[in-house]
Amino acid sequence: MHRWKTEFAELGDVRIAYREAGVGPALLLLHGNSGNKSMFAEHQAVHFPAFRTLAVDSRGHGESGWGGGEFSIAQYAGDMIAFCRAKGIRRAYVIGYSDGGNIALHLACRAPETFPKIVAVSPNYRVDGTTDDMLRMIRAVGALLSALAGLGPRLRNASKRWNLMLRDIGLTADDLRGVRTNVRILYAEHDMIKEDHIREIARLIPNAGLRKIARSSHLSIISKPEAIADMREFLAGG
Repeated sequence: MHRWKTEFAELGDVRIAYREAGVGPALLLLHGNSGNKSMFAEHQAVHFPAFRTLAVDSRGHGESGWGGGEFSIAQYAGDMIAFCRAKGIRRAYVIGYSDGGNIALHLACRAPETFPKIVAVSPNYRVDGTTDDMLRMIRAVGALLSALAGLGPRLRNASKRWNLMLRDIGLTADDLRGVRTNVRILYAEHDMIKEDHIREIARLIPNAGLRKIARSSHLSIISKPEAIADMREFLAGG
């Protein structure tokens, strides 16, 4: 078990928590909905030793602050741009998983000069990109959390986070066609995102790379050796 010291960056209206390890090119590690930075402990300790890795809690997640407002993928991306500015990082690679992959797509659209290479793992830019069975489950849990949201700030936070998965991420097909960042997309053989939707994203983004990781699920793909090797190869060489 790897234990990293949590540090904090003050970004005006929110305090963002992160864990930093290693030296080399900066590499942001972005978790999925309702996750946190701890999912990247092995990535920081073992898989990406040649990078300065920064595993970041999105606002309202993990040890980061919230402020009580609504969440959006665009807001999370804005936080990451501000985070890099606060840390003096002018150039960073990105690995984003699930909603972290969606944040990465926003970064590719908004700041390609800062984020020249991104790996988006199991992203989706429309709600209907989620498989039908998973979408039914997300809606059911979302309805329950919404009903409980009045019981306190923690449940209200959980409700707002969860229901973010029931909204499109705020990018259009034209936005994706305009991406100039070098993008690599990975997805699982048994993913919660429809394969056709993943392939659509790859077709829309100019020159995007795409790979299906065999014998993996949406939950397991981020740590699969084949996925790790693919990420490392893609990010190597500047």
